[in-house]
Amino acid sequence: MAYQSPFSTRYGSQEMRAIWSEVAKRRTWRSVWLAVADAQSAADLVSPEQVEEIRGQVDAIDLTRAYEIEAEIGHDLMAELRTFAEQCPSGGAILHWGLTSADVQDNADVMRQKAALALILAHLRTLLLAFAERIEETHDLPIMGFTHLQPAEPTTLGYRLSVYAQDLLEGFEALLSLHRRLRGKGIRGPVGTSAPFVDMLADSNITSEMLESNIMNALKLEAFPITTQTYPRMQDFRLLSGLVDIAGALHKFAFDIRLLQSPGIGGLQEPFGEKQVGSSAMPFKRNPVKAEKICSLARETAAWMDVAWQNGATSLLERTLDDSANRRSMIPEAFLACDEMLLNAAQILQGLVIDRDHFQSQLKRFGPFAAIERVLTALVQVGADHQEMHERLRQHSMSAWETYQAKGKNPLKGLLSKDTALLKYLQPAQIRKLLDASTYVGLAPVRAKEMAARIRGRFAPE
Repeated sequence: MAYQSPFSTRYGSQEMRAIWSEVAKRRTWRSVWLAVADAQSAADLVSPEQVEEIRGQVDAIDLTRAYEIEAEIGHDLMAELRTFAEQCPSGGAILHWGLTSADVQDNADVMRQKAALALILAHLRTLLLAFAERIEETHDLPIMGFTHLQPAEPTTLGYRLSVYAQDLLEGFEALLSLHRRLRGKGIRGPVGTSAPFVDMLADSNITSEMLESNIMNALKLEAFPITTQTYPRMQDFRLLSGLVDIAGALHKFAFDIRLLQSPGIGGLQEPFGEKQVGSSAMPFKRNPVKAEKICSLARETAAWMDVAWQNGATSLLERTLDDSANRRSMIPEAFLACDEMLLNAAQILQGLVIDRDHFQSQLKRFGPFAAIERVLTALVQVGADHQEMHERLRQHSMSAWETYQAKGKNPLKGLLSKDTALLKYLQPAQIRKLLDASTYVGLAPVRAKEMAARIRGRFAPE
């Protein structure tokens, strides 16, 4: 058996794999050849009968024959061209007239990139709406916030989820803009000057610009105003940047989910199937495999950015071929990885198990430490010295933390309620009330609901 990429069967949706399949690639090449022949026929350069013969064979992909020819000549596009020409006894004679390989390949590449981006945008929409639902459900659920991986102040789960959703919504808008701006090479020959078509149309009322416009309109593709043998490879870098933006947001979400599934912090669990196996050695394990997969694929996707930059920045003069081999895997695999990450993130979010009791217990343990700032604010508000109170509260906090670490009990409320320096300004009942961290979440619930509403508004039917 020959080697197969994991992306052939394991990662990415069937729809995304179909876009980047060998058959789809060659069918798209043939659609470019057909559009060129059609435009040449309109300019009275080839016969309508030849065009119709070509049209009738666009879908007749014969990989076996193409691979036979490629094995002899070492050029995949020329092998497909000869296969296509063999199927068109009359029209085959004019196929590829005036073209260079990149006229076909580059435009076909961008056509598939646009189709793949449309699928990514659809998956992103589904994921963001799932976020909106979860954010609404948990907008006011108080949980401990963590900075430096240490308990900090309370937040709400909905607000934390809003952080990931905001990044993804920004990424969605950037990809949508990129989808609109992706451009092809145009139909311009070996170095982009259109010289073959200027000569071809010298005695025609049709100009090379008109011919190209007709072809690109048929392909539903805009061309760069200036191209060489290829479209500018920095466009690939911008494309990868957009996908890596999404990958980064998904990595942040998945990495946090992994942390929140660990016994040390806990509170959330990704869905785990009834018959799912977590470990071959330890039957009790519930490993966060979906979140780990997202992090793994995001890491690979990010690595492609350097390759895309090198392709764009080091392409010499009108073109070198040292980008060709890596682009065959870089662009499809970046899309397939992003596709798989989005699908897994949606599955995690839709099946997310929220342990409310755990969050409440965690808040009870660490919340009083977090609410110290609240006590400090109240003391200063009624006339206490900020620096003096900060130091007293710090000492009490450190003492209480040591006791908690040693005995698992938090004596902070008692320590503060008996401190005469504090009692000059606040009553013990006030101090205890202020140390209830579950109500110390500020505007988190409001802003979380606003984020959910923003997402729903963005994707509301027009």
